[in-house]
Amino acid sequence: MHKEATIREPLVLGHKTYHQVTEDVCKPIEGKAPKTWYILFAIAAIIGVYGVGCILYLLGTGIGTWGLNKTINWAWDITNFVWWVGIGHAGTLISAVLLLFRQKWRMAINRSAEAMTIFAVFMAGLFPLIHMGRIWVAYWVMPLPNQFGSLWPNFNSPLLWDVFAISTYLSVSLVFWYIGLIPDFATIRDRAKKPVAKKIYSMLSFGWSGRAKQWSRFEMVSLVLAGLATPLVFSVHSIVSFDFATSVIPGWHTTIFPPYFVAGAVFSGFAMVQTLMLVMRKAYNLEAYIHTKHIEYMNIVIMATGSIVGTAYITELFISWYSGVEYEAYAFINRATGPYWWAYWAMMTCNVVSPQLMWFKKLRTSLTFTFIIAIVVNIGMWFERFVIIGTTLHRDYLPSSWSMFYPTHIDIGIFVGTIGLFFVFFLLFTRYFPVLALNEVKTILKSSGQSYKDGTAKTPAFSIEEQHLADVKVKPSITKETIASAVQEETKTVPVQKKVDPITDPVIDPALAKIVTSLGSTDATKKDDLKELTGLDAITEDKLNKIGILTFSQIANIDPTADLALLTAYLGNAGSQANLLVWKMEAEEKLKNDNN
Repeated sequence: MHKEATIREPLVLGHKTYHQVTEDVCKPIEGKAPKTWYILFAIAAIIGVYGVGCILYLLGTGIGTWGLNKTINWAWDITNFVWWVGIGHAGTLISAVLLLFRQKWRMAINRSAEAMTIFAVFMAGLFPLIHMGRIWVAYWVMPLPNQFGSLWPNFNSPLLWDVFAISTYLSVSLVFWYIGLIPDFATIRDRAKKPVAKKIYSMLSFGWSGRAKQWSRFEMVSLVLAGLATPLVFSVHSIVSFDFATSVIPGWHTTIFPPYFVAGAVFSGFAMVQTLMLVMRKAYNLEAYIHTKHIEYMNIVIMATGSIVGTAYITELFISWYSGVEYEAYAFINRATGPYWWAYWAMMTCNVVSPQLMWFKKLRTSLTFTFIIAIVVNIGMWFERFVIIGTTLHRDYLPSSWSMFYPTHIDIGIFVGTIGLFFVFFLLFTRYFPVLALNEVKTILKSSGQSYKDGTAKTPAFSIEEQHLADVKVKPSITKETIASAVQEETKTVPVQKKVDPITDPVIDPALAKIVTSLGSTDATKKDDLKELTGLDAITEDKLNKIGILTFSQIANIDPTADLALLTAYLGNAGSQANLLVWKMEAEEKLKNDNN
């Protein structure tokens, strides 16, 4: 097991055991949903139903119900599409890229971030479909034999690349998300009391039993999927940016778009993760697992990607002037000073200025400030997409064609409706699926849990001092002085062990032989692997074997109230009184499991 430096802040707060992690994560699923959940779900459902109604009205009447005109034929629809695709980027980045870099802090947020990714891509996919107007003939865009002459998809069009890129991204993200859920579904299945719930989670868990071979394959598949998903993090939004960059329209025809769009997608995606996580941690009492350190790490990513986006904005302005192309220069002058100047400066304020406040540790570790900034960033990123699309198209080469875009109630209704549908899906996810990857969180409990790092663990720990602290139940915030006094107080009830010189030849020491005899006899054919006990290495096992201690049953027979000074002196540092007690408890547990 990896021992983490004590200087690192813990990722799991409090005295959490494996069982408590399971209880905390499963509680929202197994218990009754609070009234707040029903209220939020009802609000989201009403908004979602209104959005669906607007979509049905659009399909029945035509896209003329939008505020489009012959000059501006892309506006809120494609703005919303790019915005939702961008939000869907953080989940894969957290799950895949941070997995490959072995970042432990991702484990508390990856499950919900992956779910957010999938639901956001669902919302994004709606807009290209309804933008067709006649969705019932959508199959015309497929490369199918037909009787319409030369009707065939243009494989040179980035719009078609979008279809392949986003569908691939959705497929890989969905598989990655579900594979990670299987062990957790099995945990819920084994705890389920209602037959229907047990049956459903049994089907969802695919017969997972937790055997070593299954865990080995699970780890292997996770790494393979992470390797496949990592290029998608960069390719999907790059291809989305080609919708604009491959055109000849001033303001769009620029090679900076792919990296600029990817950075912006991660920027907005992490902001949405922050928004959801801050609410969810409070609603489901997950403050021990999603806390200030996670928020700070995500804020650092927001600050870094926000700086990249700000650099891209400035680069665009510089190149528009340096190119010497008056149309290109005017496109950017119009953004900043034209009729939509307010959208441009809202974008600059939200996306460039606000993330720089994260340089101050006090601000980036403030939960209230983070929540406000996360919402501000998502507003700013929506304005960025509108500025790129709307302000570029509304004034083209001919002044006689210049126009303005004004959204209709259908434009607004569909956009707000997708937000409602997104939260319907997310609220259902938090109700019936584990919002934390509980089995992954358990893997870092003993290396990054607070009770193991500050020595208050109630389960077998790393050192003698930590076990003493666990036995005396010291509070996490205690000082060294109070720790010492607490240990002294505890040892008053334990027999004082005599100082004994190290024993070199145990065979000739009758007192030590008497201790070994009290543990029971055995023979070499029944020898157990004592190295399975915490902190018991090969050297210590060899010492125990030499004096006749060969099995777990003998270890379990150790009497903690007896005078074990000779035994501890013989074993040296590894065989302290605290470690003997730990070995005794673990041996008893192993014997109990074997009997079951």
